[in-house]
Amino acid sequence: MRFDLTDLRLFANVHQAGTITGGAELSHMTLASASERIRAMEDSLGVPLLKREPRGVQPTPAGRSLLQHARTVLLQIERLQADMGGHGAGLHGQVRLLCNTSAMSEHLPRVLAGFLAAHPGMSVDLEERPSEDIADALRNDLCDVGLASDAADLAGLQVHALWPDPLVLVVPRGHAWAGRTGVTLAEVADAPLVGLAEHSAFHAHLAQHARRIGRRLVYRVRLRSFESVCRLVGAGIGLGIVPRSVAQRCARQAGVQRVALAETWAARQLVLCLRDGQALGPAAQLFVQHLLQHRTAAAR
Repeated sequence: MRFDLTDLRLFANVHQAGTITGGAELSHMTLASASERIRAMEDSLGVPLLKREPRGVQPTPAGRSLLQHARTVLLQIERLQADMGGHGAGLHGQVRLLCNTSAMSEHLPRVLAGFLAAHPGMSVDLEERPSEDIADALRNDLCDVGLASDAADLAGLQVHALWPDPLVLVVPRGHAWAGRTGVTLAEVADAPLVGLAEHSAFHAHLAQHARRIGRRLVYRVRLRSFESVCRLVGAGIGLGIVPRSVAQRCARQAGVQRVALAETWAARQLVLCLRDGQALGPAAQLFVQHLLQHRTAAAR
């Protein structure tokens, strides 16, 4: 059995994208090359790693085991690079932080700016992941702190509520759905959508819920920010799913109206997650204290 880092990164990307095609794109390789690498991994192990389905792929039990090991190895490599780079830059103390797309775009920038300004010797190793992956990473000691949606399975973790973060559908002003009290994801799946880039954790989160109801979301265009999604929705290009805070902020300028998503997983809030019984390092302790103080100040 001989796997290299490219194999492991490809397999993790295929799982994130839900398709071999998407995993190949995230790995910056051709579909033929990605398919050949996956087949070679399966031949080396003598067991299938992926279940090929009409709408994508799912890991087999062996694939799930490989995925856990792949994430461990890749994160250790990232930590090695970050630690060595930190020594070269004269930094001391690092926080390994995973967060979902909404936290990354809406809430973290001000929190991080305050923390890093107050602690010049600290660095933050930040990565965007789907909330389910963040929970798994914490359980496997692959990060110090997680910011995730409470709609994920957070069993076995310490959870501290941070900010309300429900998801809503944004539609152009005057759209036929604008007056409705709620729409389901199944209804949304029949409409052309404007969304975030395929490699984003937010896209993976929505795609996962769509697969659970046997549907596939169809996008006319993918963009890099929620604000851009709202602007194109307002221009009549399609519909979009964004955090409510984004829809409220962009409503007037982008020309959109929001409609509630009638799904239990959409009525969510962002939470701080820590591994139960975890002994945080000094840098992570300082960051958690800063985050909880910021939450308290914002609530006043």
